[in-house]
Amino acid sequence: MSARAGQANPRPALSAPLRRRRGAIFVFMLTVGVGLSSFIVRTPAVRDLVHASTAEMGLILFGISVGSMTGILSSAALVRRFGARRPIIIGGAAFVIGLALLALMAGAGQGVGVFLGLIGIGLGFGLAEIAINIEGAMIEQLSGRSILPVLHGCYSLGSVIGSVAGIALTAIAFPVTIHLLIVAAVALAALLWAIPKIPAETGRQSDTGAGSPGIRAQLAVWRQQRVIFLGLIVLALALAEGAAGDWLPLIMVDGHGTTAAVGSIVFAGFALAMTIGRFAGEPLLARFGKANVLRVSALVSAVGIALVVFSDSVLVAGLAVLLWGLGAALGFPVTLSAAGESDDPTTTVGAVASAGYVAFLVGPPLLGFLGEHFGLRGAMIVVLAVVVLASFLTSAAKPQERSVTPAGP
Repeated sequence: MSARAGQANPRPALSAPLRRRRGAIFVFMLTVGVGLSSFIVRTPAVRDLVHASTAEMGLILFGISVGSMTGILSSAALVRRFGARRPIIIGGAAFVIGLALLALMAGAGQGVGVFLGLIGIGLGFGLAEIAINIEGAMIEQLSGRSILPVLHGCYSLGSVIGSVAGIALTAIAFPVTIHLLIVAAVALAALLWAIPKIPAETGRQSDTGAGSPGIRAQLAVWRQQRVIFLGLIVLALALAEGAAGDWLPLIMVDGHGTTAAVGSIVFAGFALAMTIGRFAGEPLLARFGKANVLRVSALVSAVGIALVVFSDSVLVAGLAVLLWGLGAALGFPVTLSAAGESDDPTTTVGAVASAGYVAFLVGPPLLGFLGEHFGLRGAMIVVLAVVVLASFLTSAAKPQERSVTPAGP
């Protein structure tokens, strides 16, 4: 198909099957955003319930990373063998069960139980999101439209919704356990609606009987310099996003001396900035291209992080969080979209997304231990340095020529 067919390409996105598929993955990501942000804004309360220090909270948050990496390392192979729907079903179930377990264990004051709940949340998120991104990349190819920024924008919108609700419930001292159990029930209902609309065959390949071809393909893709650079970019910008998700309320409480309610409001501002940035992504990408958008995104995020770290003004830090969020907004989805411009998007998107989740693996414990010794603001200097370095690699996201031969049925 000619690349000039840009005017005709968007039409398939309006067909009923594609609308259902797109709507299902949008609802899934919205739900995950609500679930995770509901926990994040209540992190100070959870920490107090389990009587954890900053370093101990870093270890507890490490549960998300353990679960995420387990899910991510398994997801691409599962998609290759069974299609996207199977890991999404398993991931959705693990996410809901983990959220409910976290709620109950926090109420019981059991830090180990919260850790196990976070493993379930991370496992579900990791299993499902790789498959969701593969499905999103497939819809991009079928529709000719940029889907992934809006897909991740739905996650950010869910984060705003969850944050605002969490702020209100924090203000009235609503019990954390009841709050998170309600969120888990709502998430279950939403996922039961969305999952059946996702086709089972997306990403399925017929030559993975023993599993080894898929493993070799995943390892072989890292021989490409472009994939390495995209992996480093997504790692850096995912670290910027994840550091805010894991620590921003506590940075404001412990690092800037605000109340827990103010910390939650600042996180909500970050989530709102992420949402605006992602929903504005499609016209920006059409005008400036992926490489330029990623470069500016990294620099804007770096400015925001630097102001949070080095400014002693609560007002400046709070406003700088908006820059942090706007800059981090497009990093993950745009890099995955660039990775999808390959002859084997299942393998390439899975590999690059896995690199991004390395940030979620090392981020919480690393920043927690650094925060214990240098303060959480000082720990963010590591994030700042990595994001600045990523801005020099963004040319890897420039458009690539695809093979003319179709990949196969």
